[in-house]
Amino acid sequence: AKNTVAAKNTVAAQNAVPAKAAARPLRLVEPPAGATGPASAADSPAAVDAAAATANRRPARSEFARNRPPRTPAPVPVVDTAGAAAGRAASEGSVAAVARAAARHAESASTGATKVDPFRRDAADPHFGDHDDLFSGSVDDFVHNLVEVMRLALTATGLSQEAVEARIAHALAYLRRRVDGSFVVDDFGFDQDFTDNVFLPLLRPLYSKWFRVEVRGLANLPATGGALVVANHSGTIAFDSLMTQVAVRDEAGRNLRMLGADMIFAMPLLGMLARRTGTTRAGHIDAERLLSRGELVGVWPEGFKGIGKPFSERYKLQRFGRGGFVSAAVRAGVPIVPCSIVGAEEIYPMLGNAKALARVLGLPYLPITPTFPWLGPLGLVPLPSKWIIEFGAPLRTDDLPRESAEDPSLVFDLTDRVRETIQQTLYALLLQRRSVFS
Repeated sequence: AKNTVAAKNTVAAQNAVPAKAAARPLRLVEPPAGATGPASAADSPAAVDAAAATANRRPARSEFARNRPPRTPAPVPVVDTAGAAAGRAASEGSVAAVARAAARHAESASTGATKVDPFRRDAADPHFGDHDDLFSGSVDDFVHNLVEVMRLALTATGLSQEAVEARIAHALAYLRRRVDGSFVVDDFGFDQDFTDNVFLPLLRPLYSKWFRVEVRGLANLPATGGALVVANHSGTIAFDSLMTQVAVRDEAGRNLRMLGADMIFAMPLLGMLARRTGTTRAGHIDAERLLSRGELVGVWPEGFKGIGKPFSERYKLQRFGRGGFVSAAVRAGVPIVPCSIVGAEEIYPMLGNAKALARVLGLPYLPITPTFPWLGPLGLVPLPSKWIIEFGAPLRTDDLPRESAEDPSLVFDLTDRVRETIQQTLYALLLQRRSVFS
C-alpha cells in the first residue's frame, strides 16, 4: 500500500504544471494567415511576459495584437482644386441664371407679351451652354412655379391680364436686383429698394382700406431739404409712425427717416427690419447727420408714455422730454413741422396695464384691451378707426444761431410751442370728425 501511494505521488509530480505557466492565460487566438511567428524578438511572448513581470502588471497586448501585421498609414486626401473651382463657378452661374430669367420675363412683359415663358433657352441666348446649365432645371422650375402662383393670385383679385403681367415683371425685376446685388444700403442701414417694393406695399392696405387715412397740410412739407416732423404718439402699438411714413412717401414723394427707441433695436428681427426701412436710434448725432443731408426726419417725443397711456387720457399729450429734437433742428438749421394724428387712439383702447407681467417680460407696459388677451391672436387686429393726419405750419430755425441750441430757455420755449400747436390741432380735428369709425 505504501508503494502504491508513493507511485501515485511520483506521477502527479511529473505531470504538475509550474505555477507561472498555470497563471499564464491560454493563447487560443490563432495568428493571421501567413504568419509563422512573432514579428521580432521584442514582440515575442517571452519578452512581453518579462516586461509585464518587471512592471508588476498583466500584459497590455493581446495575442492577436502581438501577431498582427503592422498597420498601413491612411492615405492623405487629395484636394481637387479644379473640382472646387468648378463647383463655385456653378453656384455663381445659378445666381446669374435667376437674374437673367427675371430679366427676360420683365422684358417680355414690358413689350406687351403675355404668358411668355421667362426661362426659355435656345441657341440665340448668349449664355446658352454656360456652366449654369448644371442648375438651370431646378432654378427654372422654382421660379416658373413662383410665377404661376403669382399669376393665379393676382388674377383672382380681378386685375386685367396686362396688369397681372406688369406686376409679375415688377416682382421679377426686384428679384433680379436682390440676386445681382444691384441695390444700395446707406450707412444707417436704409434699403430704399426693399422699403418701396416690400415693406410699404404691405402697409398700404391698412393705410387706404382699413384706416382710410386722410392727409392734410402737405404744402407744409418742404419739397427739398431737411425738416423735422414732430408728431403725437398713441395707439398702444406704434401704427401711427408707420402710417405717417406711408403718407409722406405716397403723398409727398419723400422718405421719412424715423427716430426709434433703443428697445426696438434690441429685438433681433424688429431691429433689423427697422434699420432696413429707414429708422435709426433716437439720438442727437444721428438726427443731426440726417437733417444735414437734407432728409425728412420724424420724431415722436412722447415715446412709450404716449402709446402706453390709458384710453381715458386719449388725445392728451404727455411730456415732450427735454427738447432734444429742438436742439438737433436748431443745429442743423431746418424747420420743425408739427404733425397731429387723430384716429390712432381708438385702434387698441387700453383699459388696463398688467405692470407686473410687463416687468417680468421686460416690456414698458402690457396692455389690456376689449379684445386682448381675451380673443388671443385675434385681439391683435386693430379696430378700423378713421384717421386724419395734418401737417401744420413749420417753425423756422434757420434764423437762430447754432449756439442757441445750448440755451435751455430757448429750447424749452420752442418745445412748448410745438407741443401746444399739436394739442390745439388735435382738439380742432376731434370736433371736425363725425365719429370714430367714419
